Amino acid sequence: MEDKEVVKILKAVANENRFTILKCLQKEKELSVGDLAEMTKSPFRSVSRDLYVLRKVNLVQFRNHYSERLYSIDIKNFPKQFLDFLES
Repeated sequence: MEDKEVVKILKAVANENRFTILKCLQKEKELSVGDLAEMTKSPFRSVSRDLYVLRKVNLVQFRNHYSERLYSIDIKNFPKQFLDFLES
């Protein structure tokens, strides 16, 4: 992984809300924006924006399920060392 990619990832997860979102996704595996907003006690719009940032650096992915998007950690692109850190 190039230094520029690492810096982008670190900037994305340096935000406390985005870090909390990743921890929730690590624990629950797949959640909607509404579920994440409720779990993090953050506004829906803020969570949606944070998920966009995390998607841009390939840390999360989504799938459409009926009328909502379900988000999960993108395991194939997620740095293993960071995944271990989230579990602690």
